[in-house]
Amino acid sequence: MAVCADAKPIFLAIYVIVFGGIVLSALFVLGSIYSSGGNPFLSSGDSLSSSSSSLPRSPSLPRNGTSLPTSQPEYMFIRTIWEVPADTTLPDLKAFQLTKGMVKYRAKDNVIIVTFGNFAFMDFILNWVKHLTDLNIFNLLVGAMDTKLLEALYWKGVPVFDMGSKMITDDAGWGSPTFHKMGREKVFLINALLPFGYELLMCDTDMVWLKNPLPYLARFPDADVLTSSDQVIPTVTDDSLEIWKQVTGAYNIGIFHWRPTDPAKKLAKEWRDLLLANEELWDQAGFNDLVHKVLGPSVDGENGLVYVFDGTLKLGILPASIFCSGHTYFIQAMHQQLRLEPYAVHTTFQYAGTEGKRHRLREAMLFFDQSEYYDSPGGFLSFKPSIPRNLLLDGDHTVESHFLLVNYQLKQIRTALAIASLLNRTLVMPPLWCRLDRMWFGHPGIMEGTMTRQPFLCPMDHAFEVNVMLKNLPEAEYGSRIDFREYSFLQNPSVPKQVKESLLEVQLCDEHSAGCTLATRGTRHGFLRFPKNSTQQTIMRVFSSYKEFKVIQFSSMVDAFGGFADATREARFRNRVKRYVGLWCCVQFRDPGHIYYDMYWDEKPGWKPEPPRTKEDDHPPW
Repeated sequence: MAVCADAKPIFLAIYVIVFGGIVLSALFVLGSIYSSGGNPFLSSGDSLSSSSSSLPRSPSLPRNGTSLPTSQPEYMFIRTIWEVPADTTLPDLKAFQLTKGMVKYRAKDNVIIVTFGNFAFMDFILNWVKHLTDLNIFNLLVGAMDTKLLEALYWKGVPVFDMGSKMITDDAGWGSPTFHKMGREKVFLINALLPFGYELLMCDTDMVWLKNPLPYLARFPDADVLTSSDQVIPTVTDDSLEIWKQVTGAYNIGIFHWRPTDPAKKLAKEWRDLLLANEELWDQAGFNDLVHKVLGPSVDGENGLVYVFDGTLKLGILPASIFCSGHTYFIQAMHQQLRLEPYAVHTTFQYAGTEGKRHRLREAMLFFDQSEYYDSPGGFLSFKPSIPRNLLLDGDHTVESHFLLVNYQLKQIRTALAIASLLNRTLVMPPLWCRLDRMWFGHPGIMEGTMTRQPFLCPMDHAFEVNVMLKNLPEAEYGSRIDFREYSFLQNPSVPKQVKESLLEVQLCDEHSAGCTLATRGTRHGFLRFPKNSTQQTIMRVFSSYKEFKVIQFSSMVDAFGGFADATREARFRNRVKRYVGLWCCVQFRDPGHIYYDMYWDEKPGWKPEPPRTKEDDHPPW
């Protein structure tokens, strides 16, 4: 159809306006992107502060708030860490494949920090990332071994890449085939990353960063590899590298730093080939075998470095006092005794599996849980532990004195678990004191040469099967679950103020003493005098009137409970808590040398802490 001549000027004006708008918009966007002095897709360093959020901001976002399409692969890796994607569609999985460009977006000062795992370790990974971002460290990437983890991390705003492992999403127990597969994936990943030309700080997910390690690692520029170790005897008392000639513990690959040098690449390749040739070989054992092929001499002019592997690779062993294992941090508290600031802690030398690792970090207030963990619909129950001085300090530190001390505490905890079960409250465990260390082999009680003090505050997994306590046991046989929290719970800043301040103090008293009466609701708000040895009915009746209090704190658990009235309930409770305790290990020169704890030791006249006499006797007391 022909257009009228009079209309042509109108259409021309419209075209000019539209075209001008497009040009102005393009100039505005370009000006926004380049206002910071460079292309944000090429930025790799500085962080931005945000007045609207306490979460740290990653580098590279346009500073005037201009948003980029979240479907672009580049944007996923320059976006603010913890920023939830605005898009509702997950990008194509190909966008998550590991590339040099991906590492370039996240690296800073040529360093990239990497961990990896499957969905079972989601909370550990989030904890790992949170500790780093709280230290204003953002040059990190997380490898996902399954699609479920990849998607979950993406929607949390964590920079994640696909390892293509097709790993199961369940927990991989130590030593299992899946555990070995995960270890091998680490070796494959190192071989994939080193050719990109970036320094690599590789970490396991069950460790946390407490201090920025990058300045420390930069002190040793000639090192090809810096590794942590299982060394439990200090070879240095400052922040120097360990004296390699004195290190007897295995080199631990849970924390180690690689530079993209030819010797490092050669080691990584031979390590990979070694594991591919032997499916039974543990990745850490393979690493130790290779680096010990040549050990020495020291590198001239470098404090602590040693030639290893093929005689050209320069290795440094990170000091276990500040790059801590589970033993040097939780048992010896080596950094405290040497007045040093720790950089990291790795949850090794522990028991009760992944649950034990998580609980140790919670005890040290190093684990970030979801907000609901710090509150409980039924409230909490706590108590002040009572330990006679002679049990804690007097006499020699022997198997007998250790069990006297622990058993005394077990009896109080048993009482507290009973009351918590009656009131449907979550028990805040007390601190646990030990005289002897726990190992998986025979030892004299404390490993010679270590800085372990006696007695010491021992992790809960030294005596309790934390993993069993968290199991969903059938109620028909074991009664209802009894939730619990770590001993430091009420000191944790993450516990809301309204929980901590909603406190009912319960002072145990002799029922025949003056003022020890339940006739009235306490002498003052938040305080109650309560008769010792009260029955099941009395406890449930009295404390049903105090449900508004978030925390009920007993002055003691000694003689706090007179017993169950319901035989069925008691039988189920006993079935449950019998399984809560583990074993102490191990008496030297005995096979078997371990000794089982017994929650009801006091009901067995003549009970003694002795290892099983025969293989047939080697079973828990229940």
